[in-house]
Amino acid sequence: MMKINPTPRRSDSLTPIFMRHLILVIFALATPLHAQFVFSEKDQSIELHDGKNLVTAFRTDYRLPYLYPVYSPSGANVVRNWPMKTDVPGEEQDHPHHRGIWLAHGSVNGHDFWTDRGKQDPAIRLNSITQKQIVNNIAQLVADLTWVAKETDLLKETRSYAFSKPNAQTLRIDIHSTLTALGDEVVFGDTKEGTFAIRTDRTLRVKGPTAKSTLTNSEGKTNLDAWGKRANWAAYTGPDELGKPTVVAIIDHPNSFHSPTHWHARDYGLLAANPFGIHDFEKTKDKSLGNHTLKKSESILLSYTVIIHQGTLETAKLKETFNSLKTP
Repeated sequence: MMKINPTPRRSDSLTPIFMRHLILVIFALATPLHAQFVFSEKDQSIELHDGKNLVTAFRTDYRLPYLYPVYSPSGANVVRNWPMKTDVPGEEQDHPHHRGIWLAHGSVNGHDFWTDRGKQDPAIRLNSITQKQIVNNIAQLVADLTWVAKETDLLKETRSYAFSKPNAQTLRIDIHSTLTALGDEVVFGDTKEGTFAIRTDRTLRVKGPTAKSTLTNSEGKTNLDAWGKRANWAAYTGPDELGKPTVVAIIDHPNSFHSPTHWHARDYGLLAANPFGIHDFEKTKDKSLGNHTLKKSESILLSYTVIIHQGTLETAKLKETFNSLKTP
Protein backbone atom coordinates (compact mmCIF):
# COMPACT_ATOMS: atom_id res chain seq x y z
CA MET A 1 0.00 0.00 0.00
CA MET A 2 1.16 3.54 -0.72
CA LYS A 3 1.80 5.75 2.29
CA ILE A 4 -0.10 8.97 1.71
CA ASN A 5 0.04 11.71 4.33
CA PRO A 6 -3.45 13.05 5.12
CA THR A 7 -2.00 16.55 5.58
CA PRO A 8 0.24 17.65 2.70
CA ARG A 9 3.65 18.92 3.74
CA ARG A 10 6.59 20.42 1.90
CA SER A 11 10.25 20.13 2.70
CA ASP A 12 12.06 23.43 3.13
CA SER A 13 14.37 22.57 0.23
CA LEU A 14 11.47 21.97 -2.16
CA THR A 15 9.18 24.91 -1.40
CA PRO A 16 10.99 27.74 -3.25
CA ILE A 17 11.80 25.51 -6.23
CA PHE A 18 8.27 24.19 -6.50
CA MET A 19 6.62 27.60 -6.07
CA ARG A 20 8.96 29.17 -8.64
CA HIS A 21 8.11 26.36 -11.04
CA LEU A 22 4.38 26.81 -10.35
CA ILE A 23 4.56 30.51 -11.20
CA LEU A 24 6.38 29.71 -14.48
CA VAL A 25 3.77 27.17 -15.47
CA ILE A 26 0.87 29.51 -14.67
CA PHE A 27 2.35 32.30 -16.79
CA ALA A 28 3.07 29.79 -19.59
CA LEU A 29 -0.64 29.04 -19.91
CA ALA A 30 -1.28 31.99 -22.20
CA THR A 31 -4.40 30.32 -23.62
CA PRO A 32 -5.47 28.19 -20.67
CA LEU A 33 -7.41 25.05 -21.27
CA HIS A 34 -9.64 24.29 -18.31
CA ALA A 35 -8.64 20.70 -17.80
CA GLN A 36 -10.74 18.76 -15.35
CA PHE A 37 -7.87 16.96 -13.68
CA VAL A 38 -8.72 14.35 -11.07
CA PHE A 39 -6.40 12.08 -9.06
CA SER A 40 -7.41 8.58 -7.98
CA GLU A 41 -5.64 5.60 -6.45
CA LYS A 42 -5.63 2.16 -8.05
CA ASP A 43 -3.55 -0.82 -6.91
CA GLN A 44 0.06 0.44 -6.65
CA SER A 45 -0.48 3.57 -8.68
CA ILE A 46 -1.92 7.07 -8.60
CA GLU A 47 -3.89 7.78 -11.75
CA LEU A 48 -4.48 11.19 -13.26
CA HIS A 49 -7.58 11.72 -15.37
CA ASP A 50 -8.74 14.67 -17.44
CA GLY A 51 -12.46 14.27 -17.02
CA LYS A 52 -13.08 10.62 -17.89
CA ASN A 53 -9.87 10.23 -19.90
CA LEU A 54 -6.75 8.74 -18.35
CA VAL A 55 -3.71 11.00 -18.74
CA THR A 56 -1.08 8.92 -16.95
CA ALA A 57 -0.37 6.89 -13.83
CA PHE A 58 2.43 7.22 -11.27
CA ARG A 59 3.32 3.58 -10.73
CA THR A 60 5.24 1.90 -7.90
CA ASP A 61 4.89 -1.75 -8.93
CA TYR A 62 8.57 -1.91 -9.97
CA ARG A 63 11.89 -1.32 -8.20
CA LEU A 64 11.62 2.37 -9.10
CA PRO A 65 8.65 4.66 -9.79
CA TYR A 66 7.64 5.61 -13.34
CA LEU A 67 4.80 7.10 -15.39
CA TYR A 68 2.85 4.71 -17.61
CA PRO A 69 0.81 4.96 -19.79
CA VAL A 70 1.14 8.54 -21.04
CA TYR A 71 -1.61 9.72 -23.38
CA SER A 72 -1.28 12.51 -25.91
CA PRO A 73 -4.16 14.92 -26.63
CA SER A 74 -5.07 12.66 -29.58
CA GLY A 75 -5.83 9.83 -27.14
CA ALA A 76 -2.79 7.73 -28.13
CA ASN A 77 -0.33 6.27 -25.65
CA VAL A 78 3.07 7.69 -26.64
CA VAL A 79 5.34 5.53 -24.46
CA ARG A 80 6.49 1.94 -24.81
CA ASN A 81 4.01 -0.71 -23.58
CA TRP A 82 6.32 -3.64 -22.84
CA PRO A 83 6.92 -5.02 -20.26
CA MET A 84 3.84 -3.50 -18.60
CA LYS A 85 1.68 -5.01 -21.36
CA THR A 86 2.88 -8.14 -23.10
CA ASP A 87 0.24 -8.52 -25.86
CA VAL A 88 0.87 -5.38 -27.94
CA PRO A 89 1.54 -6.27 -31.61
CA GLY A 90 4.91 -5.21 -32.99
CA GLU A 91 6.38 -4.22 -29.63
CA GLU A 92 10.05 -5.01 -29.19
CA GLN A 93 11.03 -6.77 -25.97
CA ASP A 94 14.40 -5.28 -25.09
CA HIS A 95 15.65 -3.27 -22.10
CA PRO A 96 12.96 -4.15 -19.51
CA HIS A 97 14.03 -1.13 -17.44
CA HIS A 98 12.80 1.25 -20.16
CA ARG A 99 9.41 1.99 -18.60
CA GLY A 100 7.38 4.99 -19.70
CA ILE A 101 8.93 8.09 -18.12
CA TRP A 102 11.42 7.45 -15.33
CA LEU A 103 14.52 8.69 -13.51
CA ALA A 104 17.49 6.55 -12.44
CA HIS A 105 21.26 6.34 -12.93
CA GLY A 106 23.69 3.58 -13.78
CA SER A 107 26.36 4.34 -11.17
CA VAL A 108 25.65 5.69 -7.68
CA ASN A 109 28.52 4.68 -5.41
CA GLY A 110 29.05 1.94 -7.96
CA HIS A 111 25.47 0.64 -7.76
CA ASP A 112 23.46 0.38 -11.00
CA PHE A 113 19.99 1.85 -10.47
CA TRP A 114 19.43 1.99 -14.25
CA THR A 115 19.77 -1.55 -15.61
CA ASP A 116 17.25 -4.31 -14.89
CA ARG A 117 19.16 -7.44 -13.87
CA GLY A 118 16.12 -9.29 -12.56
CA LYS A 119 16.75 -8.22 -8.97
CA GLN A 120 14.97 -5.83 -6.62
CA ASP A 121 18.19 -4.22 -5.41
CA PRO A 122 19.19 -1.46 -5.84
CA ALA A 123 15.84 0.34 -5.74
CA ILE A 124 14.21 3.75 -5.47
CA ARG A 125 11.57 3.34 -2.78
CA LEU A 126 8.48 5.45 -2.22
CA ASN A 127 8.19 6.59 1.38
CA SER A 128 5.11 8.76 0.99
CA ILE A 129 3.18 11.09 -1.25
CA THR A 130 3.55 14.47 0.44
CA GLN A 131 1.39 16.47 -1.95
CA LYS A 132 -1.44 15.58 -4.31
CA GLN A 133 -3.68 18.42 -5.39
CA ILE A 134 -5.13 20.42 -8.28
CA VAL A 135 -4.32 24.14 -8.25
CA ASN A 136 -5.17 26.55 -11.10
CA ASN A 137 -5.73 23.64 -13.51
CA ILE A 138 -2.31 22.19 -12.66
CA ALA A 139 -2.18 18.71 -11.14
CA GLN A 140 0.63 18.54 -8.58
CA LEU A 141 2.16 15.36 -7.20
CA VAL A 142 5.16 15.29 -4.84
CA ALA A 143 6.88 12.07 -3.76
CA ASP A 144 9.33 11.44 -0.93
CA LEU A 145 11.76 8.76 -2.16
CA THR A 146 14.91 6.95 -0.98
CA TRP A 147 17.63 5.43 -3.18
CA VAL A 148 18.66 2.19 -1.48
CA ALA A 149 21.43 -0.33 -2.33
CA LYS A 150 22.40 -3.36 -0.25
CA GLU A 151 20.23 -2.15 2.65
CA THR A 152 22.05 1.19 2.70
CA ASP A 153 20.17 4.46 2.18
CA LEU A 154 22.25 6.52 -0.25
CA LEU A 155 20.03 9.39 -1.34
CA LYS A 156 16.90 11.17 -0.25
CA GLU A 157 14.90 12.40 -3.22
CA THR A 158 12.06 14.88 -3.31
CA ARG A 159 10.45 14.60 -6.73
CA SER A 160 7.65 16.86 -7.92
CA TYR A 161 5.45 16.47 -10.97
CA ALA A 162 3.22 19.23 -12.36
CA PHE A 163 0.80 18.27 -15.14
CA SER A 164 -0.82 20.99 -17.25
CA LYS A 165 -2.46 21.60 -20.62
CA PRO A 166 -1.30 24.92 -22.06
CA ASN A 167 -3.63 24.35 -25.03
CA ALA A 168 -5.86 21.64 -26.48
CA GLN A 169 -2.96 20.11 -28.43
CA THR A 170 -0.39 19.88 -25.64
CA LEU A 171 0.27 17.97 -22.44
CA ARG A 172 3.10 19.41 -20.35
CA ILE A 173 4.81 17.62 -17.46
CA ASP A 174 7.33 19.52 -15.33
CA ILE A 175 9.58 17.32 -13.17
CA HIS A 176 11.90 18.58 -10.43
CA SER A 177 14.11 16.16 -8.51
CA THR A 178 16.16 17.28 -5.51
CA LEU A 179 18.71 14.57 -4.61
CA THR A 180 20.38 14.81 -1.21
CA ALA A 181 23.24 12.64 0.05
CA LEU A 182 22.45 10.57 3.13
CA GLY A 183 25.86 8.92 3.35
CA ASP A 184 29.17 10.65 4.01
CA GLU A 185 29.90 10.64 0.28
CA VAL A 186 27.72 9.78 -2.71
CA VAL A 187 29.31 9.64 -6.17
CA PHE A 188 27.29 9.82 -9.39
CA GLY A 189 29.53 7.94 -11.81
CA ASP A 190 30.42 8.83 -15.37
CA THR A 191 28.28 6.45 -17.44
CA LYS A 192 25.97 6.81 -20.40
CA GLU A 193 23.36 4.71 -18.58
CA GLY A 194 20.99 7.37 -17.28
CA THR A 195 19.32 9.54 -16.20
CA PHE A 196 15.89 11.15 -16.89
CA ALA A 197 14.26 9.24 -19.72
CA ILE A 198 11.34 8.39 -21.97
CA ARG A 199 11.00 5.26 -24.11
CA THR A 200 8.60 6.08 -26.91
CA ASP A 201 5.97 3.92 -28.61
CA ARG A 202 6.58 1.89 -31.80
CA THR A 203 5.88 4.51 -34.49
CA LEU A 204 7.63 7.25 -32.53
CA ARG A 205 11.07 5.80 -33.24
CA VAL A 206 13.70 6.12 -35.96
CA LYS A 207 14.48 2.39 -36.05
CA GLY A 208 12.10 -0.54 -35.87
CA PRO A 209 9.53 -2.47 -37.93
CA THR A 210 6.89 0.28 -37.64
CA ALA A 211 9.15 3.29 -36.93
CA LYS A 212 8.14 6.47 -38.74
CA SER A 213 9.79 9.29 -36.80
CA THR A 214 12.77 11.61 -36.64
CA LEU A 215 14.93 12.44 -33.63
CA THR A 216 15.97 16.11 -33.50
CA ASN A 217 17.74 18.26 -30.92
CA SER A 218 17.87 22.02 -30.33
CA GLU A 219 21.17 22.29 -32.22
CA GLY A 220 19.73 20.80 -35.41
CA LYS A 221 21.36 17.38 -35.01
CA THR A 222 19.16 14.50 -36.12
CA ASN A 223 18.86 10.78 -35.51
CA LEU A 224 22.19 9.08 -34.69
CA ASP A 225 24.01 12.42 -34.86
CA ALA A 226 22.06 13.60 -31.79
CA TRP A 227 23.52 10.91 -29.51
CA GLY A 228 25.85 12.21 -26.82
CA LYS A 229 25.52 15.85 -27.87
CA ARG A 230 24.73 18.68 -25.49
CA ALA A 231 21.47 20.46 -26.25
CA ASN A 232 18.64 22.38 -24.62
CA TRP A 233 16.08 19.84 -25.77
CA ALA A 234 15.61 16.69 -27.81
CA ALA A 235 12.45 15.37 -29.44
CA TYR A 236 10.90 12.59 -31.48
CA THR A 237 8.49 13.77 -34.20
CA GLY A 238 6.21 11.52 -36.22
CA PRO A 239 2.83 9.81 -36.21
CA ASP A 240 1.47 8.30 -32.99
CA GLU A 241 -0.29 4.92 -32.91
CA LEU A 242 -3.46 6.60 -34.25
CA GLY A 243 -1.57 8.21 -37.15
CA LYS A 244 -1.73 11.73 -35.69
CA PRO A 245 1.36 13.96 -36.04
CA THR A 246 3.03 14.06 -32.63
CA VAL A 247 6.02 15.54 -30.83
CA VAL A 248 7.47 13.89 -27.71
CA ALA A 249 10.19 16.09 -26.22
CA ILE A 250 12.30 16.60 -23.11
CA ILE A 251 13.47 20.13 -22.36
CA ASP A 252 16.45 20.57 -20.05
CA HIS A 253 15.75 23.28 -17.46
CA PRO A 254 18.47 25.98 -17.43
CA ASN A 255 18.78 25.53 -13.64
CA SER A 256 19.22 21.78 -13.89
CA PHE A 257 22.59 20.26 -13.00
CA HIS A 258 25.17 20.59 -15.83
CA SER A 259 22.73 22.30 -18.20
CA PRO A 260 22.83 22.07 -21.17
CA THR A 261 22.86 18.34 -20.63
CA HIS A 262 24.26 15.55 -22.80
CA TRP A 263 21.69 13.26 -24.39
CA HIS A 264 21.68 9.47 -24.32
CA ALA A 265 19.29 9.52 -27.27
CA ARG A 266 18.93 6.31 -29.28
CA ASP A 267 17.17 5.65 -32.57
CA TYR A 268 15.03 2.86 -31.06
CA GLY A 269 12.96 5.26 -28.94
CA LEU A 270 15.13 6.06 -25.93
CA LEU A 271 15.31 9.75 -25.10
CA ALA A 272 17.41 10.40 -21.99
CA ALA A 273 18.95 13.52 -20.47
CA ASN A 274 22.22 12.50 -18.79
CA PRO A 275 24.35 15.18 -17.07
CA PHE A 276 26.96 12.70 -15.79
CA GLY A 277 28.15 10.67 -18.81
CA ILE A 278 30.77 13.08 -20.12
CA HIS A 279 33.50 10.46 -20.70
CA ASP A 280 31.15 8.19 -22.64
CA PHE A 281 29.61 10.96 -24.74
CA GLU A 282 32.76 12.94 -25.49
CA LYS A 283 34.96 9.83 -25.73
CA THR A 284 37.70 11.17 -23.47
CA LYS A 285 40.43 9.12 -21.79
CA ASP A 286 39.46 10.26 -18.29
CA LYS A 287 36.73 7.82 -17.27
CA SER A 288 35.86 9.86 -14.20
CA LEU A 289 35.42 13.19 -16.00
CA GLY A 290 31.66 13.19 -15.47
CA ASN A 291 31.74 12.03 -11.85
CA HIS A 292 29.99 14.24 -9.33
CA THR A 293 30.40 13.83 -5.57
CA LEU A 294 27.92 14.91 -2.93
CA LYS A 295 29.05 15.19 0.66
CA LYS A 296 26.53 14.35 3.37
CA SER A 297 23.47 16.65 3.23
CA GLU A 298 24.59 18.25 -0.06
CA SER A 299 22.04 18.30 -2.91
CA ILE A 300 21.73 18.65 -6.66
CA LEU A 301 18.68 19.55 -8.73
CA LEU A 302 17.62 17.69 -11.85
CA SER A 303 14.82 19.53 -13.63
CA TYR A 304 13.08 18.78 -16.93
CA THR A 305 9.94 19.60 -18.89
CA VAL A 306 8.23 16.96 -21.01
CA ILE A 307 6.12 18.20 -23.92
CA ILE A 308 3.68 15.87 -25.66
CA HIS A 309 2.15 17.78 -28.54
CA GLN A 310 -0.25 16.90 -31.30
CA GLY A 311 1.26 18.78 -34.22
CA THR A 312 4.69 19.60 -35.65
CA LEU A 313 8.06 20.54 -34.21
CA GLU A 314 7.29 24.15 -35.14
CA THR A 315 3.86 24.27 -33.47
CA ALA A 316 5.28 22.55 -30.35
CA LYS A 317 7.28 25.76 -29.68
CA LEU A 318 10.07 24.01 -27.78
CA LYS A 319 12.51 26.92 -28.09
CA GLU A 320 9.91 29.32 -26.70
CA THR A 321 9.18 26.99 -23.79
CA PHE A 322 12.89 26.64 -23.02
CA ASN A 323 13.31 30.42 -23.08
CA SER A 324 10.36 30.82 -20.70
CA LEU A 325 12.20 28.67 -18.14
CA LYS A 326 15.14 31.06 -17.93
CA THR A 327 15.27 33.19 -14.81
CA PRO A 328 15.89 36.94 -15.30
